[in-house]
Amino acid sequence: MEVFKYIQEMGHEQVIFCHDPEAGLKAIIAIHNTNLGPAMGGTRLLPYATEEDALKDVLLLSRAMTYKAACANLPTGGGKGVIITHPENKTDAIFQAYGHFVETLKGGFITGEDVNISVEDVRQMSRATRHVVGLQQRYGGLAPATAIGIACGIKAAVEFDLGKEDLKGLKVAVQGIGNVGKNLCQVLHEQGVYLFVSDLRKEKLEEVNRLYNATVVDVDEIYSLDVDVFSPCALGGILNSSTIPLLKASIVAGGANNQLENEEIHSRLLAERKILYCPDYVINAGGLINVYDEMMGVDENISLARVRKIADTLMELFQMAQECGITTLEASKRLAEKRILKSKKQRSAS
Repeated sequence: MEVFKYIQEMGHEQVIFCHDPEAGLKAIIAIHNTNLGPAMGGTRLLPYATEEDALKDVLLLSRAMTYKAACANLPTGGGKGVIITHPENKTDAIFQAYGHFVETLKGGFITGEDVNISVEDVRQMSRATRHVVGLQQRYGGLAPATAIGIACGIKAAVEFDLGKEDLKGLKVAVQGIGNVGKNLCQVLHEQGVYLFVSDLRKEKLEEVNRLYNATVVDVDEIYSLDVDVFSPCALGGILNSSTIPLLKASIVAGGANNQLENEEIHSRLLAERKILYCPDYVINAGGLINVYDEMMGVDENISLARVRKIADTLMELFQMAQECGITTLEASKRLAEKRILKSKKQRSAS
């Protein structure tokens, strides 16, 4: 892998490799773009098969954060962190060492919880850095805010694609019952949605079955269900040339990051099959809005109103895609890049 060539092609400003052998830390921080403001993005912890896999993941995720912030109209840039280890090997020393590296960036990267990183883990980071968010868990926290935004996005997609103004009686397949998936099931259940769920963790499935009357299906069956909406809320890369042909849903709208295995190929494949795709970094921006507003001390009602505006942004993207004959993903990139370029020009002029 030609590391610098790959970083250049992705458009990143800075990539930091963090190593503390005494603490057992191996991590990568990627800062994609700071034209709108300091880079913000969570840090995830995974036992990547190779260091190259970790690098690719953090580069893709940080770029998505740039677009997420721009589409959400937040004055922040895009960044992401990955810690390379198994969740069973987590220690306070690892998070404190990681926090030290975050602190050396002097506010250029602000981070928080993500996959396999809890609020308590972020508190350990905060012992070494001021540049973390989500410690107060205001307004319910990151996962509930993300779920509210996704539900609002699903409602917008249903209105645009199916001409229905509410979700009552619709069928939604939720793939992945983590913190976001579980909260999404609650919100959708309260709106009269019939839920179908899959996950590798039996206890999670039993819980949503009991609480929200969700029908449990096999992890391989979730793609081919005869539902209105397919909602991926697990890890990325699940929409590909093998799974997209299985879909019977007319809408894809979920919280997972980097859902498309290949953005260009698979966004087109969805469009060719007349499946309305809600770009993941647009519909799942509720968590970013939540932690940014917590950091800035924004009133809770104002913050939740901003989360619900995700529906307005998606509606704008659907219409742009339709009018311009492009995919919804391309429409989202055009919107984001327009806002980033405008900010860059304003900063150059000042």
